Amino acid sequence: MTSPQAIRFAQAISRTASWSLSFYPQPILNLRRRSTAGTTPSFPFINTLGFVSYLASTLAFYASPLIRHQYAVRNPSAPNPTVRLNDVVFTVHAVVLSSLVWSMFAKRIWGLEQGAGQRVSGVIWAVAVGSVLAVVVATVYVAAAPGGGYDAEGWAWIDVVYAVSYIKLFVTVIKYIPQAYTNYQRKSTDGWSIEQLIMDLVGGVLSVVQLVIDSLLEGGDWSGVTGNPVKFGLGNISVVFDVIFILQHYVFYRNSRVEGTKGEVEDGERSALLGGIERS
Repeated sequence: MTSPQAIRFAQAISRTASWSLSFYPQPILNLRRRSTAGTTPSFPFINTLGFVSYLASTLAFYASPLIRHQYAVRNPSAPNPTVRLNDVVFTVHAVVLSSLVWSMFAKRIWGLEQGAGQRVSGVIWAVAVGSVLAVVVATVYVAAAPGGGYDAEGWAWIDVVYAVSYIKLFVTVIKYIPQAYTNYQRKSTDGWSIEQLIMDLVGGVLSVVQLVIDSLLEGGDWSGVTGNPVKFGLGNISVVFDVIFILQHYVFYRNSRVEGTKGEVEDGERSALLGGIERS
């Protein structure tokens, strides 16, 4: 194995490990407390949708000859997508764990104590439905375009893949907001695992570093970054929100701890996500 390959391998494995491990502290905490109080179901719900879309786009860039060909046509100086096998493995794992955490809000399944007003907000439902409709529209538009989506220099199937991947990027922008607002209202981070955020922060930083290293090893060609804006954006956005949650936990609300489970949460979704319209 050559030195550049070793660098890529080590960095990819460490990033995948950090992000993968970040999924475990929250369900473990929920089971240990026998409660989901202090968390919002909007997060795992929209997170699952985001990772399903990310899995679809990652598989397309990794395994589809058509999509890889269209990518190469549009990025001739760096024709290979910056998607690795570790990206596929991580995303499959993420879909499974996100779905698991979301299922914990079903009391019939897990029997966990629920916080007051815990439900997926109307805003988050609207985002989910709107995202699916956007992909449907993009698919119809590309299918009806000249060339039927096979002309890489026009509207092509790779654009549908990009549309699917942008769902994950958009989800990452908004998915943390209900939980951050819930913490703000409660003036506490009790029930929200800080360990998952620290590992997520490490994974986000390493994700950006991996893209930079890949581009440098391709001779300093940055189309590997511009050609994969979702992967680059995910790393940066995750870092920003992880820092916010870490500040909430260790600085803003470090001496505030909510005791008990019943009634301890008036889920942040009741108020407005982005301004607020959720009923309790």
